Amino acid sequence: MSLSPEARSLAARCEPRVNELARRMARESFEELPGYAELPDDVKDLEIAATARHGVRLFLRRVGDPDPDRSGNHRVFRERAAQRAEEGMPLHLLLRTHALGVYALWQALRDVARPGEEAALVELVDILLQSHPAIVGAVAETYLDERSALEAEQRAQQRSLVRGLLDGMVPPGHVLLDQLRLEGPALVLALGLETPPAEGPVAVRRRLRRVQTVLDHSFGVEVLALLDGDGGRVIVPEDCAPPEDLPRRLSRASGLRVRVAAVPAAGPEDITDAGRTATEILRIARACGVPPGLHRLDDVLLEYHLSRRNESSHRIAALLDPVADRPELVETLRTHLSHQQDRRATAAALGLHPNTVDNRLAKIADQTGIDLSSPRGTALALAALLLRDAES
Repeated sequence: MSLSPEARSLAARCEPRVNELARRMARESFEELPGYAELPDDVKDLEIAATARHGVRLFLRRVGDPDPDRSGNHRVFRERAAQRAEEGMPLHLLLRTHALGVYALWQALRDVARPGEEAALVELVDILLQSHPAIVGAVAETYLDERSALEAEQRAQQRSLVRGLLDGMVPPGHVLLDQLRLEGPALVLALGLETPPAEGPVAVRRRLRRVQTVLDHSFGVEVLALLDGDGGRVIVPEDCAPPEDLPRRLSRASGLRVRVAAVPAAGPEDITDAGRTATEILRIARACGVPPGLHRLDDVLLEYHLSRRNESSHRIAALLDPVADRPELVETLRTHLSHQQDRRATAAALGLHPNTVDNRLAKIADQTGIDLSSPRGTALALAALLLRDAES
């Protein structure tokens, strides 16, 4: 774009006013923006004024050489945008400073224009408005990239702290735990998602985002979650009880059947043990064939006790060795116990005839020596299943 000598002459009259114009932008034009007045004086007088000065000079260089490839780049704008993002300045405030800067530069051009230079003023405004979208685009892109990187770093650090706390690697009272806002009682959850079909990482991430959203909405607070494709562990930083329909909400969001084990923690020092207990409750409920839903320790209290390992554990687990290579017998036993030893309910769950269930149970009793018709035999079979499941 070729500029007239009148337009170049008009722009040249702004050259001596660059520093004054930049200071006025930083100290007057931008003061009307909400939140700008709270910025430190050195940020206004040094960084913001310097950015405004760079913008004015970049415009004047473009007037002298309208080819954007030879009139400078947006490096300074990008560097400042990254700084503002790191400092937490809102993006809308940053972009509005650029918009007001354009208006202030237009005012300066208008003030030095003389009668008869209206056409020259239009030429300069045309260049000013042409260059503004590229600057705004560079600023917004850099700001969003920087915020995204910062947030990803913060999430990774938070996940590391949550994992360390749940695994007992970060002791309660550690200074870093202040970032997790854990002071009083909390609720620890273990989630188990039904194994989904083979899918790509994008689909997994979308499902986990939906699960996180449901958890946040259900408890009215941003929960601390370690989630993966199979489920995960969650800390709710409040003294609360889980909604009874939480598994249903999560199932609707994820498209999968969901188990939730919930254990309260009296304080941060109890979170590690609560997390281990919740994980164990989830394992036991699955091993016993309990339908997906909300599980508490009282729901599997006997099974939890029977699954504790001691010097006799290996001998109890070995009771099922004779049928270990017959998965259909083991699954029949598991289903029979989870259905309160109701042969018809067991047959319906497995899609078998009740007589087939009877025959399988007879083979189990014959090969293992466990009398499934007695309370003692039932307890032995249940304990053996739980202990073998813990070993696998």
